[in-house]
Amino acid sequence: MNQPDQSRSRVIGYTRIVFSKWSHLVEVRIGVQHSPREVVLESTETPAKISKAVADAIANDSLLSLTDDKGRTIVVPGNKIAFVEIGVQSTGRVGFATGSN
Repeated sequence: MNQPDQSRSRVIGYTRIVFSKWSHLVEVRIGVQHSPREVVLESTETPAKISKAVADAIANDSLLSLTDDKGRTIVVPGNKIAFVEIGVQSTGRVGFATGSN
């Protein structure tokens, strides 16, 4: 049972760069009124679609329903949304920091 590889790779010099289907995740942080914690999820939807779903839920006083990258559904009442932060997650940020003297 061979499953198709869902990533592509290219060798450049000694560096192998892997392009994964999960490289375009969008991080969504939702603040809920009267709750000390935020709801955080990663979605494969575009920021525009997420923003429209949030705006519709707030305007219509309905439920905001989003699905994360693992298939789980998160539901938040539109009238309890305090804030929503939508950002494209950067992939593979690895580096070294030097101290300034």
